[in-house]
Amino acid sequence: MLLILCLIASCVRAQSGDVTWRQTRAIAAPEAHQAAAAHDGHVYAIASRVIGKYERQTGKRLALSKGAAKHLNSGLFWNGRLYCAHSNYPTKPERSQIMVLDPETMKLSVFKDFEDSGGSLTWVLRRDGHWWCNFAFYGDDNHRTYLVKYDDRWRELARWTYPQSVIRQLRKYSLSGGLWLGEDLLVSGHDDPVLFRLRLPRQGRILEYVDKQSAPFSGQGIAIDPVTNGLIGIHRARRQIIFAKRK
Repeated sequence: MLLILCLIASCVRAQSGDVTWRQTRAIAAPEAHQAAAAHDGHVYAIASRVIGKYERQTGKRLALSKGAAKHLNSGLFWNGRLYCAHSNYPTKPERSQIMVLDPETMKLSVFKDFEDSGGSLTWVLRRDGHWWCNFAFYGDDNHRTYLVKYDDRWRELARWTYPQSVIRQLRKYSLSGGLWLGEDLLVSGHDDPVLFRLRLPRQGRILEYVDKQSAPFSGQGIAIDPVTNGLIGIHRARRQIIFAKRK
């Protein structure tokens, strides 16, 4: 009986999560509305239509992006450039793109146009030589949100949906941010200070829910900070870029 109780307790701990992400620093940024990203000596605050570039050490804003955008989302630094999910949300039919920012010129341009692929692109990632893209649905359709794995020629290799244990916590919203941390996929919702930890399933097409972790971000887009090896995100209400590390 004691062994059974111990196993049950261990299972409960695994589901509730024992990781907390604590805030280590904040930078004021009017553009901190959708996401944040970081690279070397600079950090970036992403709003729907513009991206702000900030000096990491001082928090001083250095530049704003140039080029038209409607609804930018999470950003990923890859090969020295910032790749951002972009959509025409809430316009229908949905149209999604990956836009790329040149940090030197601060010019935004289209990297990949998905046209109407269903859903609105909320993040794009690189892992194991592949592209991973999340297309979000909202309202009563948010259970249709899906993750796609593409090769470098943009051929779809696989797709997954999200478990109901995650979807029911989103209310009418969807998943706004995501990143790979080893084998774990950490995803964030619209406005709750939590990260959901998921993994690819061995079988089937529904991602496996591992646990939920406390975080200082108000949902929205998140990214890995390569300087601190922690995470970077935003607090939307305070218009702040937030740095966080595991407690």
